[in-house]
Amino acid sequence: MNLSRLDLNLVLALRALLEERNVTRAGERVGLSQPAMSAALSRLRRHFDDELLARTGNAYELTPLGVALRDRSATACDLLERVFSSQADFDPAAESREFTLLASDYGAAVFGAALARTLHQEAPGIRLTFQHPAPSVAENAATVLSTVDGLMMPHGIIDGFPAVDLHRDRWLCVVADDNPDVGDEITLEHLSHLPWAVYQRPYDAPVARQLSMIGISPRVEVSVQTFQLLPHMVEGTRRVSMIQERLARRAVRSAAVRVLPCPFEAVPVREALWWHPVHAQDAAHIWLRQKAAEVGATLTANGNGKENGDAGPAV
Repeated sequence: MNLSRLDLNLVLALRALLEERNVTRAGERVGLSQPAMSAALSRLRRHFDDELLARTGNAYELTPLGVALRDRSATACDLLERVFSSQADFDPAAESREFTLLASDYGAAVFGAALARTLHQEAPGIRLTFQHPAPSVAENAATVLSTVDGLMMPHGIIDGFPAVDLHRDRWLCVVADDNPDVGDEITLEHLSHLPWAVYQRPYDAPVARQLSMIGISPRVEVSVQTFQLLPHMVEGTRRVSMIQERLARRAVRSAAVRVLPCPFEAVPVREALWWHPVHAQDAAHIWLRQKAAEVGATLTANGNGKENGDAGPAV
């Protein structure tokens, strides 16, 4: 494909046609007359050698290729918008801009909250939007990263994209205050025989992976998709769970639980901010990444037990 011969306006027309499935409405959406949009549809049909929109009664239905192109055209439009909105200069104190970051509830609660406080003080016109990554993020990282400003995720899940390290965290075990089976220490035998509450997003099950490497298959009673629910699923039960230490500090204030060191060398969390190379030279993104690195360094300097003046749990 020679892009120099391609009319990029057709990308906008393609997206509108596939999403609206109506020539008139698609034309109104992108500011083209009905004849002009009909001409665009004809050009697209010739290009793809496919009807794209097939008439069924009084309506149009997407062909199989049209269905496949619908999401791709949306991604292409988002990427083009980000390319052409790139800036050579950026004044955070004066600019008004929104950044969209994908993050787990852990990433948003721990690092995202700290970043938001910093931006509140230094860049009042900047808006942050945090969204949960889709389960397909690991398989479609390039597509996902092209539509957002960054992805906050630990190392070991995706690779091959630029990233800045944010902070480290360690895993701790969580049990109810009144768990009758666990005393001052938790053992591998406890992990093998007690029921579990686990974080189980399809693309990121770090605890399950680590347990499998030491020959333990947790007997899961409860599976949730937010880390912050885990202490409440442990409270008042014989269950055990594992969460990051920075969340564990908060857990002991909101649930009747105890946190204990893991009885094995759990691989620590290395949280990073990943981005698509299309953002590499954009001044606004460079500034955002610098702020992220600074906030991460502050979290690291404060240590896991001293954030916001909190002495943290005794472990």
